[in-house]
Amino acid sequence: MAPVGMATRPTADRIKESMFNILAGSIQNKRVLDLFAGTGALGIEAMSRGAVSAAFVEQAKAALSAIRRNIRNLGLESQTRVIHWNILENLNCLISEQQAFDLVFIDPPYETNAVAPALAALVSCGALAHGACVVIEHSAREPIVHSMDALALVDQRRFGKTLVSFMEPML
Repeated sequence: MAPVGMATRPTADRIKESMFNILAGSIQNKRVLDLFAGTGALGIEAMSRGAVSAAFVEQAKAALSAIRRNIRNLGLESQTRVIHWNILENLNCLISEQQAFDLVFIDPPYETNAVAPALAALVSCGALAHGACVVIEHSAREPIVHSMDALALVDQRRFGKTLVSFMEPML
């Protein structure tokens, strides 16, 4: 379930299916982080494909309610954590996490220049496991820099006006 209105933009089914086909067998037993979580669809889908846990970070109160409702309806409360936080300021809310995340989804509102600050916050909070995969769904008009200080772009797919970028921590 999604909140009413246009504030939350769910990932199109075609894009979501393609993302998960690309990730294929790399989801099993992973710890997932869903940033700009919206309805929680990406993290919940990863849970349905074998991820062991998921944390959902979102700022909008209506979206937080939708995430909690979706998690409750699927009986995933014991494996998930929902965090009300402004990702663009920092991700200090993750410092208390016991383990780093293996798979991160970032799906900010399009054309808000939120991708770069979200990636910087993710790197600076130290929440990425060695060998993690960061998947970003973003507008083609907000391209990803091919390599940041700590992340490298390893794959990118276009779906009309949407890009899905896959990044990994650099060694």
